Amino acid sequence: PHPGARTMSGEKATKPLGGKAYGSIGHLPQSRTGPGDWHVHEGQARICLEAPRRGDRIIVTEKLDGACMSVANVDGEIVPLTRAGYRAQDGAYEHLRAFAPYVERRRAQFSALLAPGERVCGEWLAMAHGTLYSAVHPAASPFVVFDIFRGKTRVLRDEFMRRTSDAGLVSAHCLHDSPEPFSVESAMEAIFPYGFHGATEFVEGAVWRVEREGRVDFLAKYVRHDKVDGKYLPNISAKAAIWNWRAE
Repeated sequence: PHPGARTMSGEKATKPLGGKAYGSIGHLPQSRTGPGDWHVHEGQARICLEAPRRGDRIIVTEKLDGACMSVANVDGEIVPLTRAGYRAQDGAYEHLRAFAPYVERRRAQFSALLAPGERVCGEWLAMAHGTLYSAVHPAASPFVVFDIFRGKTRVLRDEFMRRTSDAGLVSAHCLHDSPEPFSVESAMEAIFPYGFHGATEFVEGAVWRVEREGRVDFLAKYVRHDKVDGKYLPNISAKAAIWNWRAE
């Protein structure tokens, strides 16, 4: 987060949605956690990994390693946003600001996808964070989507997949989608070693999504214990940035 974000004119930046564009996801018990992270309830972990309830749908996708960004339709305006909710062009770092021209060149695509009050969220992989990605992989994309929100409500998986596919967007690869549980071991085996989005290093983990009774009930995630967050970012590595996709 960068609460001191400023516009190009030096004024204090505002948040078009009035708050964050995307929140945090709780960790499963086996997951590596860091400062500020939290674990889901043990009952939720059991639903994901061992014993779903009748009517549960367990969806598991590859976890991507970049910057969480969003594209929102705010009263008819297509607005690229950082996770904290600021306009991308007001982002504190170069790779966040680079998302704005990327979206601008695809304004028609996002306008067709999003109704006013909706936003699509995904991982912006243009600059390497803790994992390197190859731009020549068949499924490679600098922006990989994983959620559409209507206001504060996540749309269901089937609607998300239909709409993002129709819009030509790449979504996080699905490892599992059924009423059955899916263990951490099964997820990591499914993505070992490089996953499905062009990673050239071990993939960091997976995200569990539980739908029931016509709504998204909760999400949970697993991050492998030897994952080093942001090891390639210049402000952490003290080295030059590594671009998986060079800003166009």
